[in-house]
Amino acid sequence: MFEGQSQADVEALMLHPEFKQLYQRHKQLDKQVLDAELGVLAVDDTTLAQMKRQKLAAKDRLTRLYATLRN
Repeated sequence: MFEGQSQADVEALMLHPEFKQLYQRHKQLDKQVLDAELGVLAVDDTTLAQMKRQKLAAKDRLTRLYATLRN
Protein backbone atom coordinates (compact mmCIF):
# COMPACT_ATOMS: atom_id res chain seq x y z
CA MET A 1 0.00 0.00 0.00
CA PHE A 2 2.84 2.41 0.81
CA GLU A 3 5.20 1.05 -1.83
CA GLY A 4 6.84 4.43 -2.47
CA GLN A 5 7.70 4.99 1.19
CA SER A 6 10.52 3.43 3.12
CA GLN A 7 9.70 0.50 5.37
CA ALA A 8 11.21 2.40 8.31
CA ASP A 9 8.78 5.30 7.77
CA VAL A 10 5.77 2.99 7.69
CA GLU A 11 6.97 1.05 10.73
CA ALA A 12 7.45 4.30 12.66
CA LEU A 13 3.87 5.28 11.88
CA MET A 14 2.64 1.96 13.27
CA LEU A 15 3.34 3.45 16.69
CA HIS A 16 0.46 5.87 16.07
CA PRO A 17 -2.71 4.07 17.29
CA GLU A 18 -5.10 5.44 14.65
CA PHE A 19 -2.69 4.70 11.80
CA LYS A 20 -2.11 1.16 13.06
CA GLN A 21 -5.86 0.51 13.43
CA LEU A 22 -6.62 1.84 9.94
CA TYR A 23 -3.74 -0.11 8.42
CA GLN A 24 -4.94 -3.36 10.01
CA ARG A 25 -8.55 -2.65 8.94
CA HIS A 26 -7.45 -2.02 5.35
CA LYS A 27 -5.39 -5.22 5.37
CA GLN A 28 -8.38 -7.20 6.73
CA LEU A 29 -10.73 -5.78 4.10
CA ASP A 30 -8.18 -6.45 1.37
CA LYS A 31 -8.08 -10.13 2.35
CA GLN A 32 -11.87 -10.37 2.56
CA VAL A 33 -12.34 -8.75 -0.85
CA LEU A 34 -9.77 -11.07 -2.41
CA ASP A 35 -11.39 -14.12 -0.79
CA ALA A 36 -14.81 -13.01 -2.02
CA GLU A 37 -13.54 -12.47 -5.56
CA LEU A 38 -11.91 -15.90 -5.53
CA GLY A 39 -15.11 -17.52 -4.25
CA VAL A 40 -13.57 -18.56 -0.93
CA LEU A 41 -15.81 -16.16 1.00
CA ALA A 42 -19.47 -16.32 0.05
CA VAL A 43 -20.88 -12.80 -0.15
CA ASP A 44 -23.43 -11.17 -2.40
CA ASP A 45 -22.55 -8.40 -4.86
CA THR A 46 -23.93 -5.69 -2.59
CA THR A 47 -21.79 -6.81 0.35
CA LEU A 48 -18.71 -7.08 -1.88
CA ALA A 49 -19.27 -3.55 -3.19
CA GLN A 50 -19.69 -2.28 0.37
CA MET A 51 -16.44 -3.97 1.45
CA LYS A 52 -14.63 -2.38 -1.49
CA ARG A 53 -15.96 1.06 -0.55
CA GLN A 54 -14.86 0.56 3.07
CA LYS A 55 -11.42 -0.56 1.90
CA LEU A 56 -11.06 2.51 -0.31
CA ALA A 57 -12.23 4.80 2.50
CA ALA A 58 -9.65 3.24 4.85
CA LYS A 59 -6.93 3.73 2.22
CA ASP A 60 -7.94 7.37 1.72
CA ARG A 61 -7.85 8.03 5.47
CA LEU A 62 -4.49 6.26 5.76
CA THR A 63 -3.05 8.35 2.95
CA ARG A 64 -4.24 11.59 4.54
CA LEU A 65 -3.02 10.53 7.97
CA TYR A 66 0.34 9.51 6.51
CA ALA A 67 0.73 12.93 4.91
CA THR A 68 -0.26 14.68 8.14
CA LEU A 69 2.06 12.65 10.37
CA ARG A 70 5.05 12.91 8.02
CA ASN A 71 4.99 16.72 8.10
